[in-house]
Amino acid sequence: MIRVMLADDQKILAEGIRSVLDTCPDIEVCGVACDGVAAVEMAKTLKPDVILMDVRMPGMNGVAATKRIKESDPGIKIIILTTFDDSDYILSGINNGASGYLLKDIGSAALIDAIKNAYEGDTILPSKIAKKITDAAMMVSSDRQIKLKKAYGLSDREVDIALMLADGFTNRQIAAAVKLSDGTARNYISSIYLKLGVDNRMGAMEKIKEIT
Repeated sequence: MIRVMLADDQKILAEGIRSVLDTCPDIEVCGVACDGVAAVEMAKTLKPDVILMDVRMPGMNGVAATKRIKESDPGIKIIILTTFDDSDYILSGINNGASGYLLKDIGSAALIDAIKNAYEGDTILPSKIAKKITDAAMMVSSDRQIKLKKAYGLSDREVDIALMLADGFTNRQIAAAVKLSDGTARNYISSIYLKLGVDNRMGAMEKIKEIT
């Protein structure tokens, strides 16, 4: 049984989501928080497996609540579920520990599948959202790209991935953003480490930030 907590200040929407999830015998809705502050406190008490987190809520927004919850209990999976597909929200949510980002126009079956997949450890990024991340990650000046290419001989794809590394993306988030398998993304990252002359993520981030 997957224990799911909802965090949404719009009661009618929370009730609708709960009704959808109640149709799945593998999912139990263990609580509903009406704002970010309540979500943080309820997560400590209820210890859900997965949280569906709205973004814009009074008191504390969903991104800030996600960060607080993940700091307290990294094992909880959090899916941002919102009407907003703004790239800043998407990147902030993912970078603060969210397992995925969904829009509220998602179908019932797809939402249930997303919860199950997040519970299993997958990153949940529909193609529309993945494109937003890719576009945001690639909105960098050509000057930064040229510097990386000249300094370390990186390919265009390696430059894109290196810049995402510098911004704190995980391997899985990079793979989802540039539509690669996890293994292929790891191979690119290993190649980047080799060209930068480092053997870990922290060293790579420092080298990239120094040059850009």
